[in-house]
Amino acid sequence: MSLQIRTAALTDLPELAAWNAAMAWETEHKRLDPATLERGIRGVFEQPQRGFYLVAERDGVAVGSLLVTYEWSDWRGGDFWWIQSVYVAPAARRGGAFRALYADVAQRAAATGAVGLRLYVETENQRAQATYEGLGMQRCHYFMYEALLSGPVA
Repeated sequence: MSLQIRTAALTDLPELAAWNAAMAWETEHKRLDPATLERGIRGVFEQPQRGFYLVAERDGVAVGSLLVTYEWSDWRGGDFWWIQSVYVAPAARRGGAFRALYADVAQRAAATGAVGLRLYVETENQRAQATYEGLGMQRCHYFMYEALLSGPVA
């Protein structure tokens, strides 16, 4: 079966939204507000400096996606590319879709001079952690903290 990676288009929004909602439920048991989620995805397409989505297709059928966003590192004088919103449809898991998405991101990042790739993973998601380590990623020594502010104005 043929696996292709392509840059997502706005026409992929329904699948991207469905997959983001599924990922939030699977990993954190969070239900995302559909209108906010759609606005968030559209925001990437409307302002490409925020990042881009990639879609994995098997035999012409979309089976997974991820989002790349950028973080400037003043210590390194370059961008880290953050891999976010990773989702592969259950029937396509363990079939190389994420590996192909990751390889595509790594190639694009290297071609632009990015200084590295980063992602975050739920502490309990051992399967995902093993996948990332199998691709050569290493757990870093940082903890992540957050302070949620009121959401953006519609």
